[in-house]
Amino acid sequence: MKTWTRGPLLGLTALIGLGSGCSWMNSKGEETPSVTVGASTGKDAGRDAGPAVATARQEANTDAGTPPSLSPEVIARLSWGSGPSELGRTRPQEGNPEGPMSLAVDARGDILVLDQLNSRILRLSPRGKVLGTLPTHLRAPQALTVAGDGTLLLLDRLLDRSVARLEPDTGKLLTKLPVQGKGVPEADLVTGLFSFEGSVYVEREHEELVRLDDPSAKADLPPRQLPGRPTADDRAFLRANILDRPNGRLQLTVIDRATNQPRYTRDYSLGFPLRTIRLLDSDRAGTLYLGVVGMFSSQPGLRIYCIDEREGTLLGHTELPLNTLPEETFSDFAVPGTGGIIYKHLTESGVTLLRAHCR
Repeated sequence: MKTWTRGPLLGLTALIGLGSGCSWMNSKGEETPSVTVGASTGKDAGRDAGPAVATARQEANTDAGTPPSLSPEVIARLSWGSGPSELGRTRPQEGNPEGPMSLAVDARGDILVLDQLNSRILRLSPRGKVLGTLPTHLRAPQALTVAGDGTLLLLDRLLDRSVARLEPDTGKLLTKLPVQGKGVPEADLVTGLFSFEGSVYVEREHEELVRLDDPSAKADLPPRQLPGRPTADDRAFLRANILDRPNGRLQLTVIDRATNQPRYTRDYSLGFPLRTIRLLDSDRAGTLYLGVVGMFSSQPGLRIYCIDEREGTLLGHTELPLNTLPEETFSDFAVPGTGGIIYKHLTESGVTLLRAHCR
């Protein structure tokens, strides 16, 4: 049975950030000490760095020799509103505009869209047919993910400051876990939601993942923490950060789950200026998905790279339309266990759900 679940990559220059303009995993931009191989030599070799230790770092130009971009497929078009096949949107005179906060994919391949403004989760089939709705039980849910046992997890870090676990078919509230407490001093600093080995974790300020339901933690010790985002094949944890925005350099570290030590660290030179990392996820076949916003010919764009988890080899890429509307969202992506990317593109007429592949 699958024992972990990816949570909304909240934004991303350090695990994924809050809202449409934030970023993902190590926001300090620290490098790991390593021996540089490949294109990076000379002054880059042996550079001082952050807390993790890697055995090697490889730098590559991702545009050199990668397969061409593949066009995305439209799954569904959902209008704004409160009807059965619509999603809520608000643009108050004071306060942040909001659209549907996040989405997830369950083991059946059904797509779940968090329509928090209508206090519901919209369920669609893999081909885009609306199947029904589920209640949220929270006042301001922002993150949605599917646990390994199939139950749904919802995070409200602002009002209820808790994680709700829901029965997946009826939406019945099973449990509620408080977010704020030992290990998470302020709930509004949470930047991600995950399920791993049957437990609930939240990401704290784009850094470690903190376990919420840890009855074994002693009063004087912090709850169990994870060093990064767990991969779908249960073999590793992921961290990523931008090293050089103007020159388009970022770093990916894959940490072995069995030893809790870095398996490798790779530097990638993308060949264009970077703004943020927007996606870091994986599927059960061992493909990593790294999404970035950068400047392509003086225009901002969104590109997703597929990476082989074992070696860090680039397998291909795809480009998606960038969300440019002011609506705040928590995560625009979901990666099914079988592979590919589900993406919600916000337009003035509604939300277009897209399915994309990059290999």
